[in-house]
Amino acid sequence: MIYLSALSGGLVAIGFASSTKGLLAPLAFTVLPTIFLLGWFTIVRLVDTTIESVTATRRIEAIRAYYARLTPTAHSFFAAEDPMSNGKFGVRYSRWSVVFAMASMIGLVNAVLAGSITALALTITAHASVVVATAAGVGVGVLLFAATVIYERVRVGALFPRAAHRRAGVAVSASTAGEVRQLS
Repeated sequence: MIYLSALSGGLVAIGFASSTKGLLAPLAFTVLPTIFLLGWFTIVRLVDTTIESVTATRRIEAIRAYYARLTPTAHSFFAAEDPMSNGKFGVRYSRWSVVFAMASMIGLVNAVLAGSITALALTITAHASVVVATAAGVGVGVLLFAATVIYERVRVGALFPRAAHRRAGVAVSASTAGEVRQLS
């Protein structure tokens, strides 16, 4: 992946530059924020790819359902499957499965990077103690990882209105796709 390669290369460059006085800060504050931004672009694209994958899978399942209705014996060849519950993709899906998606993994690395940038900036520019800088960096990292997971859950969750409505106390009728009613 471009993001991880850029991060690795940037850290190697910073490692070499750290031995030259006065070169670390300008290089770190140029390279690391750029890589952080690249990380967000990567997260957005990975979420888009997840959405495209779910959409394509749904279309494939619709084609399978069509062929299963062609003849009385066809259903045995095209049994209906629910890839979200049967582990077809190697995962038993739950509300926390999003944490194990690739976008979340990149989001975690990006959150650590943002926390490191924060701690480095506080240490170099504000002359903060290591404890204060580290605490601020951890706080920023946790907030950004939470933002990543929320972003991913909102975008991917939009594909599953029944689950979203169920969490909100609303039921979606299986017979009518657009019919929504309040649970009492």
